[in-house]
Amino acid sequence: MGFRRAAVTYIIKGIVKCLCKVEKNEFASVLSRNGPVLVIFNHVNFLEIPIFLTESYPLPVSGLAKSESWKNPILAFLFNTFHVVPINRKGAFSDTFKQVRQAMDNGISICIAPEGTRSKTSVLQRGKAGIVQLALDTNASILPVAHHGGESFWKNLRRFRRTPFHLETGRPFRIKYEGRPGRGEREEILSEVMGQIARLLPAQMRGIYAQQAECECKYLDFI
Repeated sequence: MGFRRAAVTYIIKGIVKCLCKVEKNEFASVLSRNGPVLVIFNHVNFLEIPIFLTESYPLPVSGLAKSESWKNPILAFLFNTFHVVPINRKGAFSDTFKQVRQAMDNGISICIAPEGTRSKTSVLQRGKAGIVQLALDTNASILPVAHHGGESFWKNLRRFRRTPFHLETGRPFRIKYEGRPGRGEREEILSEVMGQIARLLPAQMRGIYAQQAECECKYLDFI
């Protein structure tokens, strides 16, 4: 599996290099000092995970994908190569949480887009509170990462231009909360978590978390 992952990563890196110009960034160095972690990021298009995987190699990094994606044999091959965790979107999240915990126990960092779906405007959308409970259940550190530039990928591709991809890495943190937060507290924590992604983005992409990006955090303990 090690050779297979290396070979697939090499191929993906070659494809990414042809299509994008990824600026030098601190993602791998921060990850190496703090992993395994939950890597949270803004979700714009398909470029994110391939770039995270190639920028972090040889560090073990994976992500989440909807379980029905395994019906596609090519996706199944790729997901199995990188130990991607399946999500049953009908609500069986306890099994997903368990698999995430097992992956992290094996030293694998997991990439998660808290928005849950791609932003059609590239502006940061409202996050899903599941990321809060996942972090608390796994006692995992969270590493916020934000990117921009990839939203112009299809326009650049039509013009045969490489897409500049800007990757910003924030400070890792843990959620400090004893027990299980109520709905109101969970939303407060979520807002602070999403604010850490927002603060790494250009102002016009911060969306509803623009104000939170500039605020102090009550529930986050920075490492």
